[in-house]
Order: sequence, then C-alpha cells, then structure tokens
Amino acid sequence: MTTTYYQFRPYNVGRWIIWSLFALILIFAPQIFDSNLAISLMAQMGIAIIACLSYNMLLGQGGMLSFGHAVYVGLGSYVSIHALLRASEGLIMVPVSLIPLVGGVAGLFFAILFGYVTTKKAGTTFAMITLGVGELVFAIALMFSGFFGGEAGISADRVVGEPFMGITFGPNIQVYYLIAIYTFVCVALMFAFTRTPLGRIINAVRDNPERVEFIGYNTQMVRYLVFIISGFFAGIAGGLAAIQFEIVNAEVVGPVRSGGYLLFTFLGGATFFFGPIIGGILMVLAFVFFSEITKAWMLYLGLIFVFMVMYAPGGIAGMIMMNLRVAKFGRLRELWVSYLGLGLTALVFLIGAGAMIEMVYHLQLNIAMTEEVNFLGVSLNTLDPSTWFGAVFVALTGLGLFELTRHHFRQQWAAIQTDIEKEIKRRETS
Repeated sequence: MTTTYYQFRPYNVGRWIIWSLFALILIFAPQIFDSNLAISLMAQMGIAIIACLSYNMLLGQGGMLSFGHAVYVGLGSYVSIHALLRASEGLIMVPVSLIPLVGGVAGLFFAILFGYVTTKKAGTTFAMITLGVGELVFAIALMFSGFFGGEAGISADRVVGEPFMGITFGPNIQVYYLIAIYTFVCVALMFAFTRTPLGRIINAVRDNPERVEFIGYNTQMVRYLVFIISGFFAGIAGGLAAIQFEIVNAEVVGPVRSGGYLLFTFLGGATFFFGPIIGGILMVLAFVFFSEITKAWMLYLGLIFVFMVMYAPGGIAGMIMMNLRVAKFGRLRELWVSYLGLGLTALVFLIGAGAMIEMVYHLQLNIAMTEEVNFLGVSLNTLDPSTWFGAVFVALTGLGLFELTRHHFRQQWAAIQTDIEKEIKRRETS
C-alpha cells in the first residue's frame, strides 16, 4: 500500500507582483507617454528586449560568446517582410499579427542550419565561427539583391487585408500593443525556459562542461538545442521589427548590430535575467538619442563598455543586486557618501575626456567650418593649446580623484561584506 503525501508550496508573491507590474507598464505606458515618438521608442524597446534576452540565452545562460546574433534577427526580418509582401498580394493568407511567428520560424530554421556547425566547438572557436557566419551572411545580403534588396533594402506596407475589429495596424499605437503582447509572452517564455531541465543543464554546461559530459550529457547537443531556441526568439524580434519599420536592409544582419546586442546585453547584466531588459532599453536610447547628440557616440559606448568590464563586470543588474543585498542587512545608508564621491569624480573625468573627444572629432570632421566646438554649452577653441591643457587637466584630475575615492570605497565595501557574511553565519547557527 502506497501512501500519498501532499506538500504545500506557497505562491511566490513577489514574482506575481513583478509580472503584474510588467504587464501594467506595457498596457498603460502609452497613456502616459502618448506622443508618436514616445510610442515608437517604446515599441522599439520591446523589440530590443526580446532580441537581447534571446542573445542572453547564449551568453549569460550558456556561456557562448556570439558575434553573429544579428544574423537570426535580421533573417527573421527579411523572411517576415517577404511574407508581408506576399500577404498584401493575396498569395498567402497570413494575418499581420502572425507575421512575427513567421520570423520566428525563419530564425529557428537558420539556427538549425548554422547552429549545428557553430556549436561543434565552444569558447573562442565558437566566437570565431559566429563571427565568420555573420560576415558571410552580411556579404551575401549585399550581393544577392533579388532577395535582400541590396543596399536599399525591401519595403512593404503593414496595412494588409480587411480591418479586424477596427485594427489595421496602421496607427503606431496598434503596432505598439501588438509588440507589447509579443514582448510579454516572449519574456515570460524565456523566463520559464530558465526553470526547465534544459535551462538548468545549459547553466551546468557553461560552468563545468567536463562534469556534464561525465554524467552522460552531450554538451554539443545541449548547446545546439539552446542555440535553436535562441534563434526562434531572435526571429520573432526580427519579425516585429519588420512590422514596426516596414523596411529591412542589410544593416539588420551586419556586424554593428551584432556588436550592439553583445554590448548592451553585457551592460545590462548578462548574469541576471532582467539585465538584458535594461540593456534593450538602453540600446534604443543610445541608438536614437545618443547618436543625435554627438557624432562620437560609438566611441563613448566603447569607453563605457571598457569601464564596465573593469569596474562592474556584472553590469547594471549586478550592481543593483549587490546593493539590494547590502540594503537587506541595513548597511546601504553607510555608502551614500562614497557613492556621491564616486559619482562626482567620475563626472569630472567624463567632462574632461568628453571635451577632448569632441575636439578631436571636430578637428577631423568640421575644422573647415569653424575652429570652435560647443560642448555642454561652452565654446572650445580646438586650435588653442590652453583649451587642450585644460581638458587634459580636468580629465586627469577627475581620474585621480576617482581612483582615490574608489580605493576608500573598496575598503568600506569589503568591511561591510565581511560583516554580512558573519551575520549570515550567526543566523544559520542560531
């Protein structure tokens, strides 16, 4: 006779609250930020969130550094735009709301096609293979204009067929809510994936592939399956982008876009699930706003990436989680003076470095127009040695003060972490 035991598992209230807030933000954000620009930006953020999360399935969860993730997003966009054209011609009966799934299937197909060879190796070899595949697809996109449309790309009209309940997907707000639905569902599915046996075993493959092989798993097949799933979600992001922009060109499969997914996923925090969400939001803001402020915006992003690798390798999400841990033990208020000092000294350094960068770019690009360049409301003479001396002095002073402040902060942080560890042990033994 067998006895049945029932175990009560309480609801994770915090998780329900977070997901409910996420849904409410997606629903009501257009009511607060109701301009066409804001709605378009939020739609692009949804697309970037899906793309960065799909990339993090490789980088953060699987430890697979890919330099060609834009291939699967971009090819999903190309297949989706062709499907949209065929639908407008009446050759296929696919509603616009399902076009992103067409992109997902395309991303899945190409991940199956390229992934088997790509995932044969891990580490540096894997990264180099993805870089080669990315460059190959980018070159093909420029060569075969029949399918890819050459440099001009392919355009289509997203208003297809008869309206359904007044929905034509012509207005931006309707496209936004379509993207919001896909964003919520895709984020939920990718989070659920992290709780599956495959999601757990890919973490083990990332951390200790030899032991995983020892207990009987095929690490290459595990990487391949995760690569395929990542390609599917990347293709969905590409399909949504095709609907949002109604045009697809070779840039979407280019190395710059792949580098963007890598950079912003890392900046957001590849070791935490919500990190790429932060990265996706920052990616849109950087590409749309930062690129309009300065011509040297890519250099600034590169410098930010370098400093994040040096000082905060866990990304923004990592910094948030470390400080939440300190706050949980009531020690965060002890750090506010150090944080204020770090912020002010870093700002001084950035002002000096930014002045030098802007003057260098002005000398290279705009010296024929004028010798003056405007930086933060101040006119700088690029041919005056005193201006350069001042910028160098401010940058070096800020950097020196930042390092002194950081040294004090590290000592204070280490002491707090030691106290927290002692408190944890005391609670465990009591």
